[in-house]
Order: sequence, then structure tokens, then C-alpha cells
Amino acid sequence: MQTAYIGMGANLPSWAGVPEATLTAAALRLGSLGRVARRSSLYSTEPVGFADQPRFVNAVVELQTELSPRELLDGLLALEQEFGRDRSGGVENGPRTLDLDILLFGELEISEPGLDIPHPRLEERRFVTVPLREIAPRILEKECESGTDGVVRIKWDGWRAGSLDAGPGR
Repeated sequence: MQTAYIGMGANLPSWAGVPEATLTAAALRLGSLGRVARRSSLYSTEPVGFADQPRFVNAVVELQTELSPRELLDGLLALEQEFGRDRSGGVENGPRTLDLDILLFGELEISEPGLDIPHPRLEERRFVTVPLREIAPRILEKECESGTDGVVRIKWDGWRAGSLDAGPGR
């Protein structure tokens, strides 16, 4: 069994509802790809790149999985589609119903077409580093951008009420 850290984000509603509800439903669906061991709080974050769009809701989950990295990626892309994401169109870094990224996968380093692990921009993005440090404070080897500017913890009752295996930090 390997440990993967999955970045989650959304800023458009899906069939599950508002982005908070989408991430809650998607976190439950991640159980089809392994066991969700930990999850961060939800965070409201400013968009990166394309600024003329709603704020994002982001989180990170720790997933215990027996899948290979490529199988996990395929499963994540299928979940994105299930929640209405079409990666073939739209603006780069634009609005989306669901974004799921493999941030880390054990100690692996992979650079293949469509699959880079660790995620190439992992340490540059507070919307990832803040929730990742919440559930795995020692996982990042070097110091990342400090501070939490633009990254605000939010409460969503459904996120806490979801029947995931463990809450933050457990």
C-alpha cells in the first residue's frame, strides 16, 4: 500500500452542489481508489493565473492506495468527469467543477507525459501547501512560500459530517 496526497479544488457548482459540497462528495468517492486516511480543512483561496473567476475551495487528502500512479491518475480523471469537468476545453487555470491532482505518491519521482510526481508546482502554491502542511507538517522537504495570504480556512458542516475514515491530523 502506498500513500498519495491528493490536492482537491473547485470553484463552480457540480451535480453535488456548491464547491464545498462537490469536494465533500468527491472525497467520499476517493474511497473507490483507496482509503482516505486524513483530510485537511477546507480553504477558500484566490485563483492563480486567470484571476477573473470565483474563489476556489481547496483541500488535501491522504489516500492509502494499492493502485499504480498511472492507475490512480486515471481514476482521478474519471472522478473529475463524473463531477462535470471537461479538461479538453476551457481556459488554462480557469473555473472548474472539480480538480484532482496527485501531489505526492510515496517517495516516487515520475516524469512521463501527463504525469509528474511530485506535482511540478507543489511548493509554489499556498492553496496546496497550507492544507498539506495541516495534515502532514513534515512532508515537504524545503520551506515553501511562507504565510497564508489569500488562503482562508472555512467551515462546511458536510465536510466534517462526511463518513471519511479520519479527520484532520488523525
